[in-house]
Amino acid sequence: MRRDELRKEIVSVYFGGGTPSLLYREELMTILETIKDNFSLVKGAEITLEANPEDCTEENLNHWKELGINRLSIGIQSFKPEDLLWMNRGHGERAGVDSFLLARKFGFKNISVDLMYGLPDLSNQEWENHLIQIINLQPEHISAYCLTVEDKTALSAWVKSGKITPPAEDKQSDQFEILINLLALHGYEQYEISNFAKESQYAIHNSNYWKGSEYLGLGPSAHSYDGVNRRWNVSNNQEYIKNVGVNNTWFTMEILSLENKWNELFLTGLRTKWGVLKADINRLGGFIKKEVIIIEQLLEEGLLLEDPDAYRLSSSGKIKADGIASDLFRV
Repeated sequence: MRRDELRKEIVSVYFGGGTPSLLYREELMTILETIKDNFSLVKGAEITLEANPEDCTEENLNHWKELGINRLSIGIQSFKPEDLLWMNRGHGERAGVDSFLLARKFGFKNISVDLMYGLPDLSNQEWENHLIQIINLQPEHISAYCLTVEDKTALSAWVKSGKITPPAEDKQSDQFEILINLLALHGYEQYEISNFAKESQYAIHNSNYWKGSEYLGLGPSAHSYDGVNRRWNVSNNQEYIKNVGVNNTWFTMEILSLENKWNELFLTGLRTKWGVLKADINRLGGFIKKEVIIIEQLLEEGLLLEDPDAYRLSSSGKIKADGIASDLFRV
């Protein structure tokens, strides 16, 4: 039904959101066969599966390998039992390492590991120890995300009730700096604010997203972008299943205005090592006077760097990435 929305060759397939590692072998096989029947995949396309450590069993790893999945993203998150407990994770502190080693045993040569920092009661020393444990495993890719408290979540309710006290912003900044410095020391390049890779083994799927390429999202909550429109599917599983292909109530579509495109250019571009290309800025009309003043100030403060072809954040600017991007937003 949606094959005409993405006519280019497919360079990446990403099983993410929710817990795709819970899918049975037959379900994954059906999805992959359907993709191959309806789209053209380049040879060696990156096929990533997000997996919980407890799902990385010998049986599952063998099936995933046979199905052609060539990249795993393992959600270890933390090695601290207390953190895993309140995050409602299904694995213990040792399971993260065990799942990684087992994946290596089954021949997975491209593995990403997810970690979280800025967690309640996580000391800087504990965070550094977590990173050292991961570095010792030598994954090709590491994603590290700072804890954010979102409205209408269990975490938000716990914070309001005083059950959990999130760390202060300066502590989160300290742990961000520890992250950057320690990974750089061990050969990991920070190619996006939260993502680090060895030997340029960037995530193809996510890199294309940050660079503004087209992508097609299938399933509840999935997002799509065709270069002109953004579209997102309803998050309710039953509503999605009931209405998909029957009517248009299972998704919402937004035609991006010039302002939307401008804002997204800076929101995503400034997060990456490639920065915001001057050619893209000029394509959208170039800076207005107010923005020129902001750019000059950021350059003077050392938060922004100017290359012949692009603007990039400095090391100190990366800590303030979202704020800098919002300063350049057009409302």
